[in-house]
Amino acid sequence: MSTPTLTLRPQAPRSAWALEQAGVTPLLAQLFASRGVRGIDELDDALVRLLPPSELLGAAKAATLLADALRDQLRVCVVADYDCDGATACAVALRGLALLGASPEQLGYVVPDRAVHGYGLTPTIVDLALAQGAQVLLTVDNGVASLAGVAHARAHGLTVIVTDHHLPAQIDGEIVLPDAHVIVNPNQPGCRFASKNLAGVGVIFYVLLALRMELRARGVYADTLHGNHDAPAQPKLDALLDLVALGTVADVVRLDANNRRLVAQGLKRIRAGRMQPGVAALFAAAGRDASRAAGFDFGFALGPRINAAGRLSDMTLGIECLLTDDPARAAQLAQQLDAINRERRNVEAGMREQAETLLNALLQQFNDAQTTPPAFAIYGRDFHEGVVGIVASRLKDQVHRPTFVFARGQDGLLKGSGRSIEGFHLRDALDLVSKRHPGVLKKFGGHAMAAGCTLDEADFATFQTAFQQVAREGLDASTLERRLLSDGPLGIEHFTIDTVQSLNAQVWGPSFEPPLFSDEVEVVNQRLVGEKHLKLSIKHGGTLRDAIWFGRVDPLPPHVTLAYRLSVDEYNGRQRLQMIVESAQAVGA
Repeated sequence: MSTPTLTLRPQAPRSAWALEQAGVTPLLAQLFASRGVRGIDELDDALVRLLPPSELLGAAKAATLLADALRDQLRVCVVADYDCDGATACAVALRGLALLGASPEQLGYVVPDRAVHGYGLTPTIVDLALAQGAQVLLTVDNGVASLAGVAHARAHGLTVIVTDHHLPAQIDGEIVLPDAHVIVNPNQPGCRFASKNLAGVGVIFYVLLALRMELRARGVYADTLHGNHDAPAQPKLDALLDLVALGTVADVVRLDANNRRLVAQGLKRIRAGRMQPGVAALFAAAGRDASRAAGFDFGFALGPRINAAGRLSDMTLGIECLLTDDPARAAQLAQQLDAINRERRNVEAGMREQAETLLNALLQQFNDAQTTPPAFAIYGRDFHEGVVGIVASRLKDQVHRPTFVFARGQDGLLKGSGRSIEGFHLRDALDLVSKRHPGVLKKFGGHAMAAGCTLDEADFATFQTAFQQVAREGLDASTLERRLLSDGPLGIEHFTIDTVQSLNAQVWGPSFEPPLFSDEVEVVNQRLVGEKHLKLSIKHGGTLRDAIWFGRVDPLPPHVTLAYRLSVDEYNGRQRLQMIVESAQAVGA
């Protein structure tokens, strides 16, 4: 794995000064400004600052259809997805509809089994919903590319409401939308919603906001202005924001200002102890302190435990954990999810070892040919379909190349999951492969950074060659260079636990990356711990400090520039500062 080039993040001193004048601390002002924040209003995370639901195409019509369904006592079946975004979106939909007046008898859900049904609203999933007596289908985090499934549902007289955030399907280069009664998706043609980065859980939350507006307009809730005091009080949907925040972070969508507000509001409620029992139970199962919740907990503790259910078992476990109001049942389900996640880690570790062997063999082929690999596609006969995406992500990080990993599904077809690097649109690459080699891809879809596809095992070599050719044409030397953006040196005065707590209280994520500092240091002592982590004692600013580089085994030279994050290590009730190293360059190299 090549060492990334350490690059100083572009600074914005005028914006930083303006933020300081508005009361932001100098360190945070510098960090925010270098991430594009220009004024204090962009840091206002109040709910009233959210983009209005009226701007989201289809939300008003979806609200009308759902309001009619509630009025007419129709049975609404939520069609979920088997990842954390889909699970939280399902829980938000069901909890939100109940808050807005739906009876338990009106509500149900179905979620595909990854290995049996595949992704999205397929005709088979529609049949499962029909067996539940569904009259209205409400998809969450899926459906925009489900042409056959929507057609099947319409043929059986169902009202179909699609809420999704994925890119629509394309046929012969033309965008094709399913024949749903309404589609709510910020990424559909004609939608002018300013945030295209809503997760699936964010989209359904917006639909619920629109539904509440519609019900209010129908006089369903108490309206003091018109004296309708006999109606029930308008419910508060902010009780769902812990789930919205969890799903948003776990789906790794870009944290633009609107998404940061959603996540910040969810974190505030969790820290104050206001969360679903299932969320509290997941914090406990992961050994995390909910009173100090941060986005890191969603992405690396809670999210993986919910995702594990969809990868190796049944996502119903994850959804039920988020739906139950019984703390004891929530704790039981969270422990089951924790056990499945441990199994997932074991499966992933074995697959990664095999995948790295295959990857090294491919690299050797390219080395022998004295060429540079533009992308990778790897298939192992013993790979597990449920974790190919995780392994693809790990390998992509290792080699900084677009990477697909394939496993054989129960139907005998190869199921691939890919991850990309900045500057290479993975879904568009698959579209190009499909056009150049008609019939090779049975189906495909996804985003710029993550995508999936299905093909015959006999076509794997064709796909591998075609994918690498598309990557060769679409990638240049600057895109292939691994870069690590640094916020520069951290002043000695900021090496405090208060600084760590202040940084952890903010919302960081894609497009608003967490702070990464860099300083020249002297390596005083270094040793391996756990046989795979480099424990360091360094001299920085005349002070000895602790540092650790997870996954690093090779020793460092005596003088290096470290790229690191600041954290607090807790042991036996004591707290101490620790630098988490992400990269190092020899001074003068």
